[in-house]
Amino acid sequence: MKRRISPWMTRGLKDERGQMVPWLMLLSGVLIGVAGLTIDLGHAYICHRELLASTDAAALAGAYALIQPGATKATVTAAINSYASVTNGANATPDLPSAVTAISFSCVTDSAMVQAPCAASGTGYNVVQVSQTAKIPTYFIQMLSLMGIKSAQSMTLGSTSSATMASGANDLVNVAMVLDSTNSMSKSESETGCTSSRISCALNGIQYLMGQLAPCTQATSKSGVTCTAYDRVSLFTYPNVQANETSLDTACTGTMNKNYILPYTTPAVPTSGQTTWTAPSGTTATYQITGYLSNWSSNNQIGGSFVTNSILVNATGGSTGSNCNGIQALGGQGTYFAGAIYAAQASLMAQAYQNSGSRNVMIILSDGDANASSGSMINSSGQNVGNSGNTYPSLQDQCHQAITAANKATALGTTVYTIAYGAASSGCSTDTGSLAISPCATLQQMSSGYTSTSNMPHFYSDSSTSTNSGQCTSQYALNLQGIFGSIAAQLTKARLIPNGTT
Repeated sequence: MKRRISPWMTRGLKDERGQMVPWLMLLSGVLIGVAGLTIDLGHAYICHRELLASTDAAALAGAYALIQPGATKATVTAAINSYASVTNGANATPDLPSAVTAISFSCVTDSAMVQAPCAASGTGYNVVQVSQTAKIPTYFIQMLSLMGIKSAQSMTLGSTSSATMASGANDLVNVAMVLDSTNSMSKSESETGCTSSRISCALNGIQYLMGQLAPCTQATSKSGVTCTAYDRVSLFTYPNVQANETSLDTACTGTMNKNYILPYTTPAVPTSGQTTWTAPSGTTATYQITGYLSNWSSNNQIGGSFVTNSILVNATGGSTGSNCNGIQALGGQGTYFAGAIYAAQASLMAQAYQNSGSRNVMIILSDGDANASSGSMINSSGQNVGNSGNTYPSLQDQCHQAITAANKATALGTTVYTIAYGAASSGCSTDTGSLAISPCATLQQMSSGYTSTSNMPHFYSDSSTSTNSGQCTSQYALNLQGIFGSIAAQLTKARLIPNGTT
């Protein structure tokens, strides 16, 4: 017996050619189309998530590249493309064929989300925005054409992300600032943001650095509460000063004078695993002017105005009261800074031991020329140091002793930044023969990560002024404020920010 086919199954709608499409075929097409719509949209969702992640990664890579040595728009663009979904990018995928990237740069100065100054990057920008588009094909949606519906052959996806090189998401750091206060730092200076003596401009730079660090934990970053210290800064200087007279710099009780500038001391070389440090006291000589402090902000926040009762603020010239001039460049003992570096490193190791999870940073600002004479350097027994080759301590090869000291700090886990401030291409008169070296080269080789003059990521030179022009150049083309801004940016984390942040 033949089974009779119901007439409704052979009836339907006319297709684009005017022919009847049976209901059964029509319903099959609908079911396939709906299933295809689910599958294609699900595929599009997955692809879009991949595009979003790729765009975020590319923007963060660009923000990080902004503060690298010799950063240009071209180098930042290359870093962005290396993490994008474009061909040969780290996030290239067959799911996103023919992805296209658009990049824009901006200098944002009026947003609390953007902390780093534009001058902190050689590009002159502090924010990058990355937009990516990708066209993906559809598969099952095309089955809707059976119903006479003109279906999409492809879908275009888009994503935009913005990032800044520093936005207040700080690492937990201990910073030892080693400042040259020899007589050469009393010279006048004229540059963007500072027209004064070199020592005053340097202190202004340190103040700027402090303003970019996080003084208190997130929970106590508000006015009216007790600050729980987060980032900490200690100030060291050379030559030595008499320990019980540091208040002349830190408490504004008077003016430091040469009577309290003492011969260079030679602290012991720190060793791996060292966990203690005791600063000199009484009438003995010290390099450390302040302990590790975080009490500089009036509201416990990044960028808060300086308080007037912080000895660190006073020592850096951040207070306006009488006798609050900060450290002065009195000199009187020549220049020798290996001992100051060893003292700073020992103190950093003790600080890191006390603050679990913190990392150590040393910033050395100097003209790099070491030339202390006999009688200006004493050993641990109080005897004058003599000539003993470049073995610490010695009157010979003083610049190479500084290199050895800084490299030792690097080997012990500290990131050493050096700032050549007026460093000349000749000097280091105690380093002779095969060890002859310039002050400029000394500071370059002291910085962490130095391998050659084309690869020295933690070395800076203030070569933006006529007084320094041609003396010592680095991969960064920044003035002194830009240098400290760049270092501060490297002590924070690159961060995504809302698109259109201004």
